[in-house]
This record gives sequence, structure tokens and C-alpha cells, in this order.
Amino acid sequence: MKIYIKTKIEKNYRDVASFFNRELFLALAPPLMNVMLDRFDGCKKGDEVHLRMNFLGLLNQMWISHITDHGENGDEIYFVDEGALLPPPLSKWRHVHHIKKIDDHSTYIIDDIEYTTGNLALDRLIYPALYTMFYYRKPIYRREIS
Repeated sequence: MKIYIKTKIEKNYRDVASFFNRELFLALAPPLMNVMLDRFDGCKKGDEVHLRMNFLGLLNQMWISHITDHGENGDEIYFVDEGALLPPPLSKWRHVHHIKKIDDHSTYIIDDIEYTTGNLALDRLIYPALYTMFYYRKPIYRREIS
């Protein structure tokens, strides 16, 4: 399944890219979820992110992502995180973070996500929750990157 969410930020794309750090990552945590960040190397190829998630005090799950690619091409900076250890029911996760120049003072942050559980019916069932979690980031991006 695919999730694609685009957020406009009134700031130069290079400035926007500089905000992608540990603090922004923690600010983006969805509501009702306690996220403990055990490791955050950064957003460059070879970096890792390790976190523990607790939803409503009921589940304690590990999530480990590897940054498998990063770079700049034209008027865009990007990095890719891929799930190495995912909480059930996810079996595959690939999230491309695009920071794309609109003009000298405007940028799109694009969350381009592909995931699967290995079961199309279950993929569709969890889609609304995952989409909502990432749509929730839009006002946080604007607040944190202003």
C-alpha cells in the first residue's frame, strides 16, 4: 500500500532539511503513543533509528529503521528509511522523505510511504490509521519548522 502526503512550508528547502533531527522526530510522534527514542544517528545512508512504542500503555513494540539512501538531486533533498525490525503486523516499510523546493521561500515536505503486512485485506484495514498518523504531522511540521 502507498501513503503520499505533501505539506507546504514557507521556508527555503535547505533550511527545512536542517530541521530533520532528533527533536523533530520526537515532536512528530502520534498522539496516544509513547515513543522512546533509543537511537537516532541522523538521516544519512548507514544511519539507524531505534525506537520503542507503547500505545495506550498496552503494547510495547520495537521499531528499527535503517537509512538506506540519501542525497540531493536538482531542487530536492531526500532520505529513505526502511524497516529492519517492524512491529506486527507490518512486514515491509519504506519511507522516502522528500524536501522539495517550490521557490526560494517555499518547500514541500513529502512523506512517500510504501508498506505491507503481507495480506492485502489487512493492509487496507490499517491504512486509515497509518494515513491519519502521517497526516497528523502537517501542523507539527509547520509549527516546528517556522
